[in-house]
Amino acid sequence: MAISVSEILDLVGKLDDSPGDDVPRERFRTFLRKNVQEVGQVRDYVQECLRETGVQYNCALQDLVNHLATFLGFEVTFGRYRGVQGQIGFDGHWVSPTGFHIVAEVKTTEVYAVKTSALLGYVDDLISAQSVPTWDHALGLYVVGRPDPELRHLESAIIAERRANQLRIVSVESLLSLAEMMNEYDVEHEDILAVLRPSGPNADAVIDLMARLVAESTSDQPIEPKREAAEEEPEYTAEGESVYWLTPVKSDEEQTAEQVVNRLVVENGIYAWAERTPGRKHLKPGDWMCFYATGKGVIGHARVVSDPKEMHHPAVRQAERYCWVFQVESAEFYPESPIVIDGALRSLLEAFEGRDPEKSWAWFVQGTHKLTEHDFTVLTSHAGGRV
Repeated sequence: MAISVSEILDLVGKLDDSPGDDVPRERFRTFLRKNVQEVGQVRDYVQECLRETGVQYNCALQDLVNHLATFLGFEVTFGRYRGVQGQIGFDGHWVSPTGFHIVAEVKTTEVYAVKTSALLGYVDDLISAQSVPTWDHALGLYVVGRPDPELRHLESAIIAERRANQLRIVSVESLLSLAEMMNEYDVEHEDILAVLRPSGPNADAVIDLMARLVAESTSDQPIEPKREAAEEEPEYTAEGESVYWLTPVKSDEEQTAEQVVNRLVVENGIYAWAERTPGRKHLKPGDWMCFYATGKGVIGHARVVSDPKEMHHPAVRQAERYCWVFQVESAEFYPESPIVIDGALRSLLEAFEGRDPEKSWAWFVQGTHKLTEHDFTVLTSHAGGRV
């Protein structure tokens, strides 16, 4: 079983900016460099840091984001955890083989305003120190762990101050996805730069990347190894039998995933899918569904009791998009004790049979898909409370 972040932190000690080669900070970073070599492991550790609270986990998240940048092809200089007079307070300095520099600031996030002047100042200081050539070769990047209303204010500030060519915002989840693309697809470091850098006058680089990803996803060489034909299950079960589903729920600046499930499933006894949600045309009464809060785990499950009906329900966020509404019952909701899909649990799932549970696993939770009854039971067997 993989060691958890909390166990690692117990072993290395309190993360701080104390100088030296044999201090907790350096021991933690050495552990990451030597032992965390799969994107799936980084995802597990990032999600643990975001589930927990406290300075230790915030510091660990900062180091994990910097470690993740090495998966994207950058040479990384780890920054300080806390700013101090007389030293440049960046969280991370990532250098591309192309000569482009990214200065990162990692936010968990907290409910306080983020001032763009701080990150702009770090880049200016690095330019003055000749560690970065010029602003033409640099970008300030906010890397955000959790959606937060302040992010909208930050986006507005960047636009209002006309800093869109110097500052950008990306979620840790998106960085993890980029690393998985590099690991699984024909995606190069230069492709990653094309996505992260402010868009220039020519859109060809990004469009070319999208075209190659689509071409690979529809090719005869799937990323995930296929099971033998004799082991493959039919796409859907026979009429009248229950189908089991996992559907992801994302937080945004207005609602958390937990609030979405609580409002729809618990308070209104409904859920809603989009027109193109996989399985929408096959969903039927008697099916079971579990709800995965992105980055946290399974937070509830319920039984479907009606066919999807096209309508704009007032309880549904983005009701025009999620317009196929169906009723549910027998709901269980356990937001305080989510079922974490870590390496140990993944090793129990039939979906991971023949696959390394420590490697990239976002494919399992990024879209709605069918589960076996066994996997549904595993994912809901430790329900923390009954509605």
